[in-house]
Amino acid sequence: MTNTDTTATAQGRRRGTYAKTEATRQAILDAALEVFSGSGYRAGSLREIALRVGMSEAGLLHHFRNKSALLEAVLEEKDERARTIVPTGSEDGAAVLRGLVDLAAYNASIPGVVELFATLSGEATAPDHPAHAYFVRRYNFTRTTIERALDNLERDGRLRHGMTPRRAAITIIAMMDGLQVQWLLDRSVLDMAEELKALFATFADIDWDVDTAGDDETAEVAS
Repeated sequence: MTNTDTTATAQGRRRGTYAKTEATRQAILDAALEVFSGSGYRAGSLREIALRVGMSEAGLLHHFRNKSALLEAVLEEKDERARTIVPTGSEDGAAVLRGLVDLAAYNASIPGVVELFATLSGEATAPDHPAHAYFVRRYNFTRTTIERALDNLERDGRLRHGMTPRRAAITIIAMMDGLQVQWLLDRSVLDMAEELKALFATFADIDWDVDTAGDDETAEVAS
């Protein structure tokens, strides 16, 4: 075997090992999502997550150093998709609101993730919860982002009289969270995206037929 053959073989093995590691990591994240969404963070155990993946708890800790790190990775994975849907950096306030409606529609396809968020956001009100700082930061970012979008709408004369950007931002977040809880309890009762769109229509002038694909500077938002 030549040196070139040996190098190619070694590179192939490394790629195979990397792919296997990534597959295992994803399996752990999927199992953690199920456990945390069903039992909450505090009650959900690493042992139960490891059992679902078919490995030991020590094996799981080889991929994630502790339970808090695993939770952080689960939440980060959830945010990755949101970043591709809501153009939070856009100067077009209507585009941001359309993105929030698109996000609500997407969330209806991932009930386990919605349940995780609903469970953890309640648990994380406790200051000592590992996700407390994450949710404080997330809500602050979301509130600021939506308020900025509504400021832009107000500047363009598209925000109806009597509604301030800050009050509307707070109302929108409360509406999104409340819709998720009602939907989790009975999915036949409402369509989250349509209800959110109806709310926006009460205080903002938005063209819903515009394609938002291509908006850039996306970032994390509360689902």
